[in-house]
Amino acid sequence: MKCPFCGETDSKVIDSRPAEDGNSIRRRRQCNGCQKRFTTYEKVETIPLIVIKKDNNREPYDRQKIESGILRSCHKRPISADQINRLVDEIETEIFNREEREISAEVIGEIVMNRLKSVDAVAYVRFASVYREFKDVNTFMDEIKKIL
Repeated sequence: MKCPFCGETDSKVIDSRPAEDGNSIRRRRQCNGCQKRFTTYEKVETIPLIVIKKDNNREPYDRQKIESGILRSCHKRPISADQINRLVDEIETEIFNREEREISAEVIGEIVMNRLKSVDAVAYVRFASVYREFKDVNTFMDEIKKIL
């Protein structure tokens, strides 16, 4: 690790602890050259994930897209920001535990709907209505009957 102050490549770790997000390690280091201290973060490297869209285009996985879809479906519902973050974390864990390099948007949508169903029925129906592209009231009612 290069010192940000003098460029020395030799440093020692003087403190190590989990970072606030729980997904990385925070390390305090001291440069062996200038003796100044600095902080580094160590995170597990994940394999890049490609999402196959409905039109067969491929794009890099983006956590923000899942988060924004869930936020829209949970709008004005009694669901806290912490619950939403945990939900997105659980969904992301399930996606990455598949250990596949490519995943279809359809599979991701199903995972999101399954998780939302257990959190809030209204949020689930909102998400499903956009995801499944309901064309009329009958398809909307069919989905509601499934959860009743």
